[in-house]
Amino acid sequence: MIDPATIDRIFAATDIVEVIGDFVKLKKAGTNYKGLSPFTNEKTPSFFVSPSKGIFKCFSSGIGGNAVSFIMEHEKLSYPEALRYLAKKYNIDIVEHEATAEEI
Repeated sequence: MIDPATIDRIFAATDIVEVIGDFVKLKKAGTNYKGLSPFTNEKTPSFFVSPSKGIFKCFSSGIGGNAVSFIMEHEKLSYPEALRYLAKKYNIDIVEHEATAEEI
């Protein structure tokens, strides 16, 4: 189980525009960014990223969330795998501990 303090460090270090920008060409649109959906085949941008809120929304597929949920959806990873992906990207050491019977 990944330590909660490590999860907090991953979220604090993650730049959603940078993470999504690795997969989607984003253009600045006011305070937000927009691009073509990575989840559907479209010609008009309906994919928006809000760096101030740390979220994305794809209006063509209805998918939305934060950087972790984007990695989970786009790369088909589980929550811990997505956290490890982001930790590796931002050079954060993963601290794990064994889950107790109560936590399980």
